[in-house]
Amino acid sequence: MGDVAREAGVSKNTVSLALRGSHRVAKETRERVEAVARDLGYQLNPTVAQLMSELRQNRTAGFQATLALVNANESRSAFADHPTVPIYVEGCRRRAERLGYALDEFWLHDPELSLARWQSIFRARNIRGALIVGMMSSNRLPVRLAPLWEEFPALVTGVRTRNPALSYACSDHHSLAILAFEKALELGYRRPAMVLDGVIDRLIEGRFTAGFLTAQSRVIPVSERTEPFFDVSGARIDLEVFRRWFEVNRPDVIFTLYHDVARWIEEIGLRCPEDVGLIQYEWREDHAAWAGMNQHNDQVGEAAVDMLVSLVQHHERGISKYPRATLIGSEWVDGVTVRPNPKH
Repeated sequence: MGDVAREAGVSKNTVSLALRGSHRVAKETRERVEAVARDLGYQLNPTVAQLMSELRQNRTAGFQATLALVNANESRSAFADHPTVPIYVEGCRRRAERLGYALDEFWLHDPELSLARWQSIFRARNIRGALIVGMMSSNRLPVRLAPLWEEFPALVTGVRTRNPALSYACSDHHSLAILAFEKALELGYRRPAMVLDGVIDRLIEGRFTAGFLTAQSRVIPVSERTEPFFDVSGARIDLEVFRRWFEVNRPDVIFTLYHDVARWIEEIGLRCPEDVGLIQYEWREDHAAWAGMNQHNDQVGEAAVDMLVSLVQHHERGISKYPRATLIGSEWVDGVTVRPNPKH
């Protein structure tokens, strides 16, 4: 599997998913992995695959209760077609099934669901608590639903909410940014920079920025430091916004969440990774060739289920005076968007 991963320019996890036909891997990447596997004569061992599947199934508990899986994204279909949200959902479903909990799905912004209707449905279906997934533009829950969170325990994935402040599970963004910076230095880069939408930065309370600036302050002289770029929406309209920032800061590697940056680099006449490296703060299977940090958001979903089940089992209700947080660590994934490690 390692040989296939190296030849295809992806991770071993991507190889495993691709050869199992997972739709978490882009069709183009899946076909490339399959072709490399054929050329190398590699295939998954069906006996081992079946054994692992049976072991996973045998660990599933009997039915315990029903939980609500609430899509808090502005898009009703985010659980299926958003680039990130389905990964959280996958983890929630996997862990809930293993623990014996059923999940009923709802859309937070459904205009037909009043507070009274939410409460009526939860009571009628004996729903014991709610998992809130998909908040990508705001960390505020609808004020009208405040009594719902007082009656039923609720957990949030990905962000920390305010008013009410609920317990949550998310990636450790601050640590991720520091680790990514350290990895860039290890690869020989000396002028790292960050491109991040201001809305996202505010949503996660500046943790990516704080990690980036902390790491930069430790090792980069003041005269050599770069300024973060936050006007992603402006650059999508007018490339000159990005070009002007780039010419002032002259980065040799960029941390970002957006694949648009690869096109911007090309359009201003530069090459990746020869002139500028690119590192994803949120590495995903659909762009598996990129280097970046795998946030393991499926593990965030699993952790949220564990936290909610604990609240349910301890009969806790209402909004906690002291909300709890579970932070999930990230993992570096090699890719073609950075130059090879000089130590190898």
